[in-house]
This record gives sequence, C-alpha cells and structure tokens, in this order.
Amino acid sequence: MIGVQAQCDKRYTRKKKQMTTNKTSVKKDLAYSREDMKKVLILGSGALKIGEAGEFDYSGSQALKALKEEGVQTVLINPNIATVQTSEGSADKIYFLPITPYFVEKVIKKEKPDGILLAFGGQTALNCGVKLFEAGILEKYNVQVMGTPVQTIMATEDRDLFVKKLNQINVKTIQSFATSTVTESLEAAEKLGYPIILRAAYSLGGLGSGFCNNPEELKQLAGKAFSYSDQLLIEKSLKGWKEIEYEVVRDQYDNCITVCNMENFDPLGIHTGESIVVAP
Repeated sequence: MIGVQAQCDKRYTRKKKQMTTNKTSVKKDLAYSREDMKKVLILGSGALKIGEAGEFDYSGSQALKALKEEGVQTVLINPNIATVQTSEGSADKIYFLPITPYFVEKVIKKEKPDGILLAFGGQTALNCGVKLFEAGILEKYNVQVMGTPVQTIMATEDRDLFVKKLNQINVKTIQSFATSTVTESLEAAEKLGYPIILRAAYSLGGLGSGFCNNPEELKQLAGKAFSYSDQLLIEKSLKGWKEIEYEVVRDQYDNCITVCNMENFDPLGIHTGESIVVAP
C-alpha cells in the first residue's frame, strides 16, 4: 500500500512540474499578460437576429461577470437596451452605439482599453473586429485581442480558408468550391453534380445558405446569398447523413474538455432548431 502511495506521489509531482512548465512556456507565447488587462472593451450582442440571438446576450453577460470577479474594468458597446448585458451594474460603462468600426474607434480613443473581446456579440461583432484589425486600428491604439485571435476568426469565417486549414490537419471534408459570383457558383455546381449545398461566408447562423436541386434554385438562392456575403462555398450535398456534434472547449494552456456530445434525431438537412437533439 505504501509503495502504491509513493508511486502516486511521484506521478503527481511529475504531472505538476509538467503543468507548470506548460503554463510558463505558453505564457511566453501569449501576446499579452492577464495582469496587464486593467480595462477591457466588449462588443455586445446588439439586435436579436439570426447569427446573433439571445445566446450572445447570455455569453456576454457571463463574460462581464467573470471580468468583474477578476477586478477588470469593463466597457460595453451595445445598441440594444432590451438585453441583460445592458442592465444596470452589468458593465462599468455602457455605450448605446452601433457596433461599427467608426463608433468603436471613437470609444477606443476615449476609453483607452488594454484589451478587446470580439466573440460575445455574434456576427456583427466578429465582422467589426476583423475590419478594425485590417484597418490597423487595434494596433494604432495598442489594444490586444483577448480570447480567439482575429486570424483564427478570419480562418473559420472564410469558407475557402477554413477548408484549406482542415486539409492541412488531415480532416476529411466534402468536395467544394469557393465562388464570388452567381456564374462561378453555377459552374461549380455543374462540376459537383446536383444536389448541392450553398454556404455563405461570414454568416454564423447560416443566413443565405441552403440546398439546391437544380440551376434555377441555385440562381435564386445565390442571388440572395450574395446580398449577405461576398463569398459562397458550393459543396456536394450531404442531405440525409447522420449528424453528431461535439462541443469542445480549449484554454490557453492547450487543455481540452468535451462539454457534451449531441446526436441529432433527424438526418442532416433538418434545421436543428426544428428537430430533436439527444445528449449524450
């Protein structure tokens, strides 16, 4: 029994040293230190619509609570007064302004935050964050992006780039083509063969996406989709396939936890919100 206890103690010590080493090495790689984050700007959820509904109001509210517990001063931009985020006491300062690069830069200039959170406001906040990054505004005011880096947001929101990233790590994906015009979309569909699925880039809730069984349906849907996005992904339809989802969270030390796995009762092609999900 004593021998087993000694072995366990040794393993625990080794594991503790390994975790300490990992944390030290990762800390050096981070672009910022948590201790430097005295004031943080959060781009809020704004209007409730597809791609930025109530879940972002909830997650943003939780982020504000967590930051307050850490003693970080919070500044929120959210034009929607009918949200939990904008309740009195949620944030230290609230600006009821549109979430656009123009207004966000004005707030950054006035408040001088150390960091900014982009992942708690849905599609509008993500798009705004990307524009701020590309325009050099974040660098100009020395504002660090906390959480998901802008490069990662761009890689996951850009349909073509996302497929390429998956191919780099040998994750199998269905054959697809990225297009920027209706004509290109029709040509891609001819190569793949109908039915196809059309996915709009920079569209969290799948706005503008759908299935097409023939060129006429594709023309109609692509025309609408290009009003939301400047890029589409045309891919072979997987309608009818079994759909299983995994919710995975990873922290800055590369620790991963599978929060839950979900099995869709209906096959792929039926909107999850109109179906049944079994978990686990």
